[in-house]
Amino acid sequence: MKQIYENYTAEDQNVWKILFDRQFPNLPEAATGEFMTGLKKVNFTAEKIPNFEETNEILRGLTGWEIYAVPGIVEDDLFFDLMANKKFPATTWVRKMSQLDYLEEPDMFHDVFAHIPLLANQAFVDFLQAISKFGQEWIEDPWAIHLLSRIYWFTIEFGLIRENGELKIYGAGVLSSSGETKYSLGNEPEHHEYDVDHILDTTYRKDKMQDRYFIIDSYEQLYNSIPEIKEKIELRLKEKAAAVN
Repeated sequence: MKQIYENYTAEDQNVWKILFDRQFPNLPEAATGEFMTGLKKVNFTAEKIPNFEETNEILRGLTGWEIYAVPGIVEDDLFFDLMANKKFPATTWVRKMSQLDYLEEPDMFHDVFAHIPLLANQAFVDFLQAISKFGQEWIEDPWAIHLLSRIYWFTIEFGLIRENGELKIYGAGVLSSSGETKYSLGNEPEHHEYDVDHILDTTYRKDKMQDRYFIIDSYEQLYNSIPEIKEKIELRLKEKAAAVN
C-alpha cells in the first residue's frame, strides 16, 4: 500500500501536533542523543504529519533504509522480510482525538515518530537488520520467534541506554508514551545491564508498563551482541528438542 498524504484531515494533523507537542518537551532530558539528532535529520516537526516519500529520500541517503507503508500489524514473516531488506513497516493511520491517551494497536505516532529517527543510526539499523534475518531463518519455529521477540521487545521497543553516566531512552514503546518516559527512568521499575541470557529468560506484558528495563552502553554493543544472540537461541532450541526426545 501507499501513504496517500492528501487524505489526512485537519483532525489528523491536529492529533499529530498534540501528540508531538505533548511528548517532545520530555525528550531532551530523557531520550538518547541519537534520537534527538535523528529527529532533526528526518525533519519531523509538530507542524505536519511526516510525508513518507520525503522521509525515505533522507533515510536512503543516511543508512539505506526506508519506511514501508502497511495497514496495521503485519504477520511475522512479512515483518522480518521487510526489515531484513531495510524496509521498516509503519502504518499510515493516525489515532482519533478520542484516543489520545489509550490505543490498543500502534498508530503512526508510535511507528513513525518513535521508531524512524533512530533509523538514521548505522549500528542500530545493522542490529535491526541482523535480528530480522534471524527471524527469516527461524520463521517456521514458533519458540525461536518467541525468544527473538524478547530481544526485540527489550531493545527496539523498551530499551534504555547509558549516556554520559545517565540513563536515556531509545526504545520506541517508551519514546511514544509520555507516561512511560517518566516511569522508565524512575526508581519503581528494575534496571538491569544488557544481558542476552537474562533477556531470553524474561517474559513481558503488552498491556501494562514494564516492570524491568535493560540498559546498553552503546549501539555498537547492541550490534556486537548479534553472534551471542544467535548462539544462545540455538542452544535453547537444542535443549528444547533434547527434552522432547
